[in-house]
Amino acid sequence: MNNSETKSDTALVSWSGGKDSCLALWRAQKSGMTIQRLITAMDESGQRARSHGVPPSLLAAQAVALGTEITFYHTSWQTYEAIFIETLRKAHGDGIRHAIFGDIDLQAHRDWEEKVCAQADLQVALPLWDEARLKLVQEFLSLGFKAVVVCVNGKHLSKEFCGREFDAAFIADLPETVDACGENGEFHTFVYDGPNFAQPVAFERVQIEDYQSPPELGGALYYFQTLRECV
Repeated sequence: MNNSETKSDTALVSWSGGKDSCLALWRAQKSGMTIQRLITAMDESGQRARSHGVPPSLLAAQAVALGTEITFYHTSWQTYEAIFIETLRKAHGDGIRHAIFGDIDLQAHRDWEEKVCAQADLQVALPLWDEARLKLVQEFLSLGFKAVVVCVNGKHLSKEFCGREFDAAFIADLPETVDACGENGEFHTFVYDGPNFAQPVAFERVQIEDYQSPPELGGALYYFQTLRECV
């Protein structure tokens, strides 16, 4: 295979550390893509992932287990798009040609991803697109992936759901109004083991923290399971 062919198959993953991005990565690997890089948005301090609240040490441990590199970019929600495009352009300059996302069926998300990737000359890949949400959850679990619920939106779920294993029992306990994938923002996960992990990511649960989002971001009460890497 020549160098241009190698580059045409290289990809990055927009990486949250959660189940959807992880399953999308798995499917991309199975399709023959080479995952060269994970990219993750951190908050302004760089101490927590922008959406899921996971520390960078655990996200870096995921990348090691998956045999790839990870790039962190610090941003507020106000600067998110500009910094994301800058990160994509750097990836293109490094020879990456595809950007993989774990979105399932929210068209507004896909439209935004296609817009920003076009500005970096990257091809968008959505391996989970337009598939039944519960079917994807069942596939994720049947493949042997393991995850913990690290964030819960209090509008949809009580605090007791935070910190639980993402498994069949968790899915069975969800209210009928809550999506099994949490695609509407009801909850987020952290994947710590799976068929493409060289070894599990060792961590411990520390405490559950309450977070009230500002009015301009909906004003919802969130619960975050604080995790710490075990070394």
